[in-house]
Amino acid sequence: MTDRIRSPGTAAITIGVIVFLYAPLMIVVLFSFHSTGGLSLPFQGFSLRWYESVLGNVEFRRALTNSTIVALTTSLSTLLIGMLASLGLAKIHGRLRTVIGAFFFVPLTLPGLFIGLSLLVWFSRIELPPSLTTVTFAHVIYVFPYFILIMLAVLDRLDLTLEETAADLGANPWQVFWKVTFPQVWPIMIAASCLTFALSFDEFIITFFVIGSESTLPMYIWSQLRRTVSPTINVISTLLLAMTMLLWIVAFVAVMRSERRRRYSRFKDTSIT
Repeated sequence: MTDRIRSPGTAAITIGVIVFLYAPLMIVVLFSFHSTGGLSLPFQGFSLRWYESVLGNVEFRRALTNSTIVALTTSLSTLLIGMLASLGLAKIHGRLRTVIGAFFFVPLTLPGLFIGLSLLVWFSRIELPPSLTTVTFAHVIYVFPYFILIMLAVLDRLDLTLEETAADLGANPWQVFWKVTFPQVWPIMIAASCLTFALSFDEFIITFFVIGSESTLPMYIWSQLRRTVSPTINVISTLLLAMTMLLWIVAFVAVMRSERRRRYSRFKDTSIT
């Protein structure tokens, strides 16, 4: 009876929270198609003029290209380094794992302002001029802990007896990874890489300190906002939202596929037993 009384109120609160969170996003998307330069109601008709203006802007395309290159390089580098680190850390147990893991996860506890300023000082000391290269280095440091967290959560759930059996049958470490471990973790690797790509693509604070004269998409948006707020900002935000949603869908499908495979393997083992 109590649940029935509280149910309408709970539903109303839930709907209110959802509207509060997503209504601003929908307004941004809606006014990216506005036929006029107005940024408030009433909405006076649909048009693609602002999309044509943004996509035809050379500075926007250059910033988009730079962001894509940096994010892609960051995600691939993190995939390689992070996978090796995750495999090594997953095989360590006890206090040593806690100590080593603490060094990996320190960037999660530090504000972006501190990381960006520290890297700026370090790059200056080693006389490495600010560029997209320094941005990539900084982004790898920033996204690396997220990748490690995701991969460790998966690796800790793997059945180690499969790897031990493969090793007993004569497989070398590379064959064990490629034939046993990789088929179980590759969907999560894709999901984690999508997350690191999105984090790198949207990063602004750390990028601000180490980018120099180059420009990425967040830096381009910031430079435009310093002048005036125009419908082109809505267009860029909508494009970023679409890209993020696409990455989220890819990551979600990869995670669901991994979970479905894990449940099937568990069911198969139970049936055999």
